This record gives sequence, C-alpha cells and structure tokens, in this order.
Amino acid sequence: MTINPATLATVDALPVETTLRAARDHGRAILVPYVTGGVTADWTDYLLAYQEAGADAIEIGLPFSDPMLDGATIQRASDQALARGTTVAGILADLAAVRGRVRVPLIAMTYANLVVRAGARAFCELLAGAGIRGLIVPDVPVDELGEFAQAAEAAGVEMILLVAPSTEPGRLREICDRSRGFVYAVSVMGTTGERDTLADTAAALAAAVRAVSDRPVLIGFGVSSAAHAVQAARMADGAVMASSLMRKVLDGATPAEVGRDLAAVRRELDRERDGDEPATGIEVPHDRG
Repeated sequence: MTINPATLATVDALPVETTLRAARDHGRAILVPYVTGGVTADWTDYLLAYQEAGADAIEIGLPFSDPMLDGATIQRASDQALARGTTVAGILADLAAVRGRVRVPLIAMTYANLVVRAGARAFCELLAGAGIRGLIVPDVPVDELGEFAQAAEAAGVEMILLVAPSTEPGRLREICDRSRGFVYAVSVMGTTGERDTLADTAAALAAAVRAVSDRPVLIGFGVSSAAHAVQAARMADGAVMASSLMRKVLDGATPAEVGRDLAAVRRELDRERDGDEPATGIEVPHDRG
C-alpha cells in the first residue's frame, strides 16, 4: 500500500470516547452503524445517511481478503469492494472528499495484515489524516498490542478493543483498561451476522465490563433489529449494527432507504430512553415498496 499523506486533506476529526461519553452521560443510547468502505461507488453517501439518521459514530470496514471474524454478509461486502478495486488509499481519499460534512467520529475496522504491511505508525497517521479517530483490529490480541497501541496513540487514534463471553476476568480487566473510545462487547462466540435473537451471553458480558470500567460499552455481533438495539442499550450503553445494514446495501437499497431504516432504530432507542412504549418485537422497516 503506497499512500502519500500529502495528498490527503486533513479533516476535523472528532474524538470517539469524549463524544460517546457525552452521549451516554446525557442519557442517550449510543448507536454505531457499519459500512464497508468501497462497497459501492457511492459508499460515502451511506456514511452521510447514517449520520443524518442519528448515528453517534460510524464504523468503516477497510476490506481484507480474509476477514476471519466476519460472517457471510460482511465477507460478501468485502469481496464486492475488493472486486471494484477498492484500496485503503482510495477509501481514505473518499473520506477526505467529504470533509466538512462529517459531524460524528469515524472508526476504522480492519485486520492486522493491512496495518503491518503499511507499518503501524504510517497506517495510523494516514487514518488520522483522513479524519478517522478510532481503530479496531480484532486479530491483534492484547498481549501483542504494544506497537499498534503506541502508533495509534501517537497519531491521535483511539484503539478500541474487544471482549468476548469467553474472556477470563483478569484479561477482561486488562482489555478494558487498555481500550480507548469504548469497549466492544462481542455478544456471542462466533462471527458477525444477523441473528433471530440477541445472545443471552450479552447481558453478563456487559455487566462484567461495567464492573471494572467506566468506559462506554457497546454490544455488537447479531444486533439485527430495532428490538435488538433497544435490548442491547438496556444491558450496556448502546449497540453496533453491521450485517443487517450491509445486507440491505448488498441487496441494492439506496443510501436514503438504508438511512430510513437506521432512523427507525434511532427512534426506538430514543422512545425507550424517554420512557415511552418499549420496542419489544419491532423489526426495522425496509421502505422499498
């Protein structure tokens, strides 16, 4: 990957943790949707639609040919992006092109191979130059975080770490201590993907994180509907939604259509926090006629 940082216009980069803490402390349920960078020619329009729909931050997947933590939907999105010739350089240039229009923190999610290939320091500097302030690299264990964490901190990028139902207590505490931005609670032992119900293990995991850390905790993996998002926000501080949104993108839904779907999730989260009728059983509508 060859990228000249001078070719990327620096955008105002909003901090992840400060933003999400403020949302939480004001009683707002946090909603972080995902989009695969380069999945379509107009992929940044989905990003902007998420923002208008009420996203508190946005996770951007940097496609990799072997996304080991991702299920079929995200794998398909990554394959489609790579088939289009998508590169990290292209994604960062696309983000630079929408500078000034982005008002929420941006978080990159990718795999260690891409970071190592560019060099951790150079990679994180490039992310920061494109306005990305968070980084998730799920295949780097906390024991091997050193170079990655140092490079991220030096570039002003918050490295977000994951905990799983199998994470033992001592290791969970270390991950929570070293994570920045928020703690990503993986609700289930498995890959990303849509599910009929939110895993029972999510509640215990969120409680375990809250027992050792004041950092925001978000539940992800299998958050597939408005009802799931509301359930996650009851257990934790909010939710990450990925596969259910990307399936719609892959099926041809426009940015406006996916934005309307996400806005429906936002409304249910707000209704729940305002004490109105709960969203139990509500599915996200898909306004395509």
